[in-house]
Amino acid sequence: MKYYIIAGESSGDLHGSNLMKAILLHDKNAVIRFWGGDAMTSVGGFRVRHIRDLSFMGFVEVACHLRQVLGNLRFCKKDIVSFCPDAIIYIDFPGFNLRIAKFAHERGFRNFYYISPQLWAWKKGRIRQMRHTIDRLFCILPFEADFYKKNNFPQAVYVGHPLLDAVKRPTGVSADSKTIVLMPGSRRQELSCTMPRMLALAARHPEYNFVIAGMEILGEESYNRYGVFPSNVSIVYNRTYQLLAKAHAAVVCSGTATLETALFDVPQVVCYSANPISIAIARWFVGKRVRFISLVNLIADRAIVRELLQQDFNLQTLEQEFNLIANDLSYRSKMRDGYAYVRHLLGDNGASERVATEIIGMSAPSRISVPR
Repeated sequence: MKYYIIAGESSGDLHGSNLMKAILLHDKNAVIRFWGGDAMTSVGGFRVRHIRDLSFMGFVEVACHLRQVLGNLRFCKKDIVSFCPDAIIYIDFPGFNLRIAKFAHERGFRNFYYISPQLWAWKKGRIRQMRHTIDRLFCILPFEADFYKKNNFPQAVYVGHPLLDAVKRPTGVSADSKTIVLMPGSRRQELSCTMPRMLALAARHPEYNFVIAGMEILGEESYNRYGVFPSNVSIVYNRTYQLLAKAHAAVVCSGTATLETALFDVPQVVCYSANPISIAIARWFVGKRVRFISLVNLIADRAIVRELLQQDFNLQTLEQEFNLIANDLSYRSKMRDGYAYVRHLLGDNGASERVATEIIGMSAPSRISVPR
């Protein structure tokens, strides 16, 4: 069968690559065309667009790149009609993917959504559209399927979190009490907010070795623009899991990285800062529905890790929290107990396999009508 997969961010690229492996395992004749990154490219298929050209986060940032976004939407629609896939698989990236899903549904294609949009946090009104355009919604957080079913969306199913398959601690590797991992984010606009403060923290602590978990997709120039690093700071590209396996603690920009760090059992402080206008708009939409931004706290529905957001993300509070995660044994132990609770809530691994087999079963054969 023919599969068209759209991922627009680094985490989606990781999950998309594992899903592609599972599809190819169960469908030997699979032909895959995709929007993704290096991880998906390494599996095979034909890449249409790279995620480095797609990922814009925040209302202001998207508005600044609106022409590029609209161009990608037009191209994607034409490309889908030309390829005529048996199944279209959307991985997160809701601002783009939900528009394509509506278009594809109207033309008779079968739509599958993997990594549910966080409608429980905001834009709940999108459920009405998704109810009519998505054939199956695969949820990776324990509470999501219940949320959708309460909102008359029976197509939603919980499949487990794919990071349970991706995160595997290397054998024979132990933590280094002097190694601190800095994870400044997967977007250039995130680096501009996190890097200066992370580097300032490192300069205050010459007794530790700070390693930046860099991403080649952003380019070396994205990191070099912040000047000469302190002597105890280095950068390693595309080796995040190997770094976390040896880390004593971590300073993490909010996102999938917070859960990855927790699954490696590394004490962390979560930080995030963005354009004030984008944050103000987001808070207006979210209201009081969501108390946390990190996946660790969201899954547990309680504060396991400290979140430093906007004004709270300053060198003074960062320094205070860093001293706790690096030196306070009781604090570190309590956080790891919280991590164990999160792993319990996530359940078993095998998400990619479950999603792949269900998509194959629902798509074959001849369930797709000829598009107009």
